[in-house]
Amino acid sequence: MTLRVWSTPTPIGTWTIIIDEGDVVVVSGFESVEETVSRLGDGVDPPQAVNDLGPVSDAVRRYLAGEANALDSVSVRQPGGPFRQSVWQIMREVPAGSTWSYTELATKAGNADASRAAASACATNKVAPFVPCHRIVRSDGSLGGYYYGLDAKRWLLAHEQAIQAQTTLL
Repeated sequence: MTLRVWSTPTPIGTWTIIIDEGDVVVVSGFESVEETVSRLGDGVDPPQAVNDLGPVSDAVRRYLAGEANALDSVSVRQPGGPFRQSVWQIMREVPAGSTWSYTELATKAGNADASRAAASACATNKVAPFVPCHRIVRSDGSLGGYYYGLDAKRWLLAHEQAIQAQTTLL
């Protein structure tokens, strides 16, 4: 499988994205190319660095420029069992700028008693923010954790909330 990697600066650090030959995101996050590549695991050929990922790069640019839902149509793929796959799919339904609790997420994924499993799915999400685990918070409304740090989570939520507020004013 031929993988390609592209990075772009953001207010919260470098956003690095790796896609496969079908333009499906397989790893994404706010870290260096080297760190992102290491998340691919062993036995995977290093991705080819490119200047653009076509529609994926376009979606990222639109998101950063203020189109809160620009990432929604980007295809993603990551390994995980049926419940995690369900959680990741449902997570993409959280409206931009909104938050759900881990319990809400687990309930919508089909198991109200699996909030810890939903939290684990967030923690192992390799394609953030295309699968927007930054929109998932604790039941008391506090942020909880985020692989890239709480400052990144705060920025992503504030970015989306500002876009939604501006859209509401129009």
